[in-house]
Amino acid sequence: MSLCTRWVCLLALLLASAGPCSAVDQKLGAGTLLQAPRGADKRPPSAPHRSAALLGQAAPTSQWYSSLIFNPQPDPIYAQPLSIKPSPGGFELALPSKVVVPTERGDTEIHYPHRDALLLAPAAFTPGPAVLDKVSDWAIDMAMREGSDEMRATVAHGSPYAYFKLSRGDVRISLPAAGQRLSEGADPRVLVLRVNGKVYAVFGPSAVRWEQRAADQWLGHLPAGSGYFSVAALPDDSAQTLQLLTRHAYAFVRDTRADWHYDKASSTVRTTFSVSTQVMEGPDNGPLLGLYPHQWHNNPSVQDRLGPSFDTVRGKIRLLAAPQFSVQRRYSGFVPHWPKLAEGPRLAEFNEQFKRDLRRRRSLIPVRENPDDWRVSVYWQGKGLTRVTQLAAIAEQQGDLEAREQLLAVAKERMAWWFSAQGKRSYFHYDKGLGTVVAYPDEFFAVEQMNDHHFHYGYWIRAAAEIALRDPAWAAQDQWGAMVQALVADIATAQRGRADFPFLRNFDSYEGHSWAVGVGGAGSYGQWGNNQESSSEAVNAWAGLILWGEVTGQSELRDLGVYLYTSEIEAIQHYWFDIHHLVFAPEYQSTHASMVFGAKYAHNTWWTDEPRQIHGINLLPVATFSTYLGRDADFVKRKLAAMQRESAAYQARGKFPKNPPPQDVWQDIFCKHLALVDPVAALAQWKPNGSVEDGETATHTLHWMLSLQDMGTPDTSVSADTTLYQVFRRPDGQRTYLAYNAGKTPITVHFSDGKVLDVAPATLARGR
Repeated sequence: MSLCTRWVCLLALLLASAGPCSAVDQKLGAGTLLQAPRGADKRPPSAPHRSAALLGQAAPTSQWYSSLIFNPQPDPIYAQPLSIKPSPGGFELALPSKVVVPTERGDTEIHYPHRDALLLAPAAFTPGPAVLDKVSDWAIDMAMREGSDEMRATVAHGSPYAYFKLSRGDVRISLPAAGQRLSEGADPRVLVLRVNGKVYAVFGPSAVRWEQRAADQWLGHLPAGSGYFSVAALPDDSAQTLQLLTRHAYAFVRDTRADWHYDKASSTVRTTFSVSTQVMEGPDNGPLLGLYPHQWHNNPSVQDRLGPSFDTVRGKIRLLAAPQFSVQRRYSGFVPHWPKLAEGPRLAEFNEQFKRDLRRRRSLIPVRENPDDWRVSVYWQGKGLTRVTQLAAIAEQQGDLEAREQLLAVAKERMAWWFSAQGKRSYFHYDKGLGTVVAYPDEFFAVEQMNDHHFHYGYWIRAAAEIALRDPAWAAQDQWGAMVQALVADIATAQRGRADFPFLRNFDSYEGHSWAVGVGGAGSYGQWGNNQESSSEAVNAWAGLILWGEVTGQSELRDLGVYLYTSEIEAIQHYWFDIHHLVFAPEYQSTHASMVFGAKYAHNTWWTDEPRQIHGINLLPVATFSTYLGRDADFVKRKLAAMQRESAAYQARGKFPKNPPPQDVWQDIFCKHLALVDPVAALAQWKPNGSVEDGETATHTLHWMLSLQDMGTPDTSVSADTTLYQVFRRPDGQRTYLAYNAGKTPITVHFSDGKVLDVAPATLARGR
């Protein structure tokens, strides 16, 4: 059993010992995890709409289907390409299609709404409210029960089918408009209907009888003992496509699983997606899977086996007749920090800036519990911890160990204060009802709606890893490591079906990225499914897992972090940036999507429509793990040029809040982004006294740009046989090789181009 697995088991025992209603605070090492909120602080929401079996497990929050477990009338669930919505009479099923929506910003949003749905309902009984009855990695079962009667539906990401079972009686199919029957008599089990220009097929058991009751209603008479049927949307109305869908319609999805393997020697991550099925009748033809662009693009293992495709909000979902497929990605690596700055004409400027930031080190993380200070929440404290620990790493590399210790002392003091629950308002609480760690005071509805846990805790985990690299005793389980592990477990438990924490709370293993909203949808936005705005903060969290796993010797956690990090980046390149031009609709006018929903994408933020912040929210925090942001130089330059045009248009509109942001708001983020492809140009536009984002310092920004000017831009064509490495290339072709050894014994690192580096323990090595 690995260290990571042993610790998860220990945490489960400690949390269980408090009892379901106990207010006894739980000691975790030197820290304290409260078992009840203080004062008027509210608990997280309950998730009652689960079967008895699932009520015994931690609630799967922040998933594409999480709306179901919190709401008696859930929002649409976007499985792609289908959408499904439990309603009082049964299950609504639709094939969303594109709607182009102009905005007041002068751009467009692309929507794929749940509308014009079929309603599948039992004819013999009235079903009860829907509950989540079963969960696997990318499929769910929903059940509507009333006494001994039950209607059950299974949906899966990518699947063109929804699978249904009825305890008794027939199925009533209500259409949104008059439908036309197609292919009548081709296969008596199959009812094919064209409705509002879309084609659906209902696949019943042998001896099923289809009866048309009205222009918009059909009844499927199911033979006794065969209360099952599947429903599919068809990507086209060809006979060949109908034959393909019919051949696989009776292999009902039973279980789905994504298994990952990180091969450190080749710096690759291989993810295998497997489906098991229940054959309801006829030969076992296996399942028909729908692959997203990030799964089929540049994947030679499936390229020649793909069939018809659906147009979806994620681009083309292409069909594959197989029970399993794999995706292999290169892990490009990163190091905790970059090396000492060499002598140069701007070194004196850098040193002066560092002195200024060092003097204000305590104010970089707000200290007091001022109820009027929005920075006292766990999110802003985490950003402050990032500022301080990044400065500490710079001080260390520049040889100023006294300054490093001063900065680390500030970070340790802040984390200890929170972890030991010394503050009246600022503390961590474990809620056994959902199986989660939440932090108070609540902000961004992280408690009320279970939002953004990976964003918030990612900052803390990465800051803790930075401390642990320099002070392993601080991270021991009998000190502060146990509290860090609780945050890790909240967002990155890799075991399925646990009672204390859910499997990968925020991460969607099939879509390849995270979701931010805990309850699945919020208010009027729930109609669009779950969403994620700051994809870069998700990457920050997974980088934190890699570092924490490395420094604490948890190889399983490190490997999980590499899988999440690599997968999220690949999804970002497709669904946020569309660098391969496979996803965005021709009518979409923006260079990227800043907000990705289950059923739409948009160029906006939750708090402002100011263009610089719209562009920056999927970049920050920019740190050593962020070099993926520079993989496509043309995209970087197009994006920054678009931001300038949009900013000018925004200024011309003249619609500003009472306290408008400075015109150079977040200049540090954009200088660092540009520096990944052109450090000289980035340094030229940097304003030393200009705006700096609240999770950054001018020192770190200048260090970033000067480092890239010296080393060159990231070179992902070269890999290494260790986890913490990076390679850069100057315009003259000279490469810089970096490798960090977080272990206790020396290592020799082999790069794929033949370069070799010997790296001492707790050391960053540099070679050319």
